[in-house]
Amino acid sequence: MNVEREKRLSAEAAAGLVEDGMIVGLGTGSTVGYLLPALARRRLSISCVATSPRTKRAALELGLDVRPFDIVDHLDMTIDGADQIAPDGWLVKGGGGAHTREKIVAAAASRFVVIGDSRKPVEVIRAPIPLELLEFGLSATLRRLGPALVREAPKSPDGGILADYHGDVGNPARLSERLSATPGVVGHGLFPPELVTEVLVGHGDSVERRTLRP
Repeated sequence: MNVEREKRLSAEAAAGLVEDGMIVGLGTGSTVGYLLPALARRRLSISCVATSPRTKRAALELGLDVRPFDIVDHLDMTIDGADQIAPDGWLVKGGGGAHTREKIVAAAASRFVVIGDSRKPVEVIRAPIPLELLEFGLSATLRRLGPALVREAPKSPDGGILADYHGDVGNPARLSERLSATPGVVGHGLFPPELVTEVLVGHGDSVERRTLRP
């Protein structure tokens, strides 16, 4: 119950940052599940872009205006959760399998706001690191990656195979570069601090806010 309250508090705090007329990117996951009704209750005149079919359906059911991303080239704000949040701003995302879309939507926004509960901040980023892989040449891609396992899960929203890297993370920047450079890797769940504007984390009955860039 405490974790769910923390998720709700961080999501409601993020919803309070949204202003009338904004175009907002909506992430995927359990914390975003609290964000959507909080946004709907504010009854703002906003448009949204969803990172997954699940988020799109939930947003439409609440009466939010959801538009295709192919007609939008810039977002005012993206709000999404994270699986791990390091002190320097590195994130791990992708437990829900939408990390490739989530990274695209985060990068398209002027502000990327990360929300979560008190379990999400970590001292050091650790495996598993979510992956989205092409089905073509999958065995060869897995061999190049090293210790990586395919998930027993449906494909990503864009038809990619979901997997997780289970090796040593070490320097997240170096691992991010290696994963991105591996043929067959569509996307990975390491998000650099340069993407993140601020982090809102629920702690008990309050929300801790940390700004990474203006």
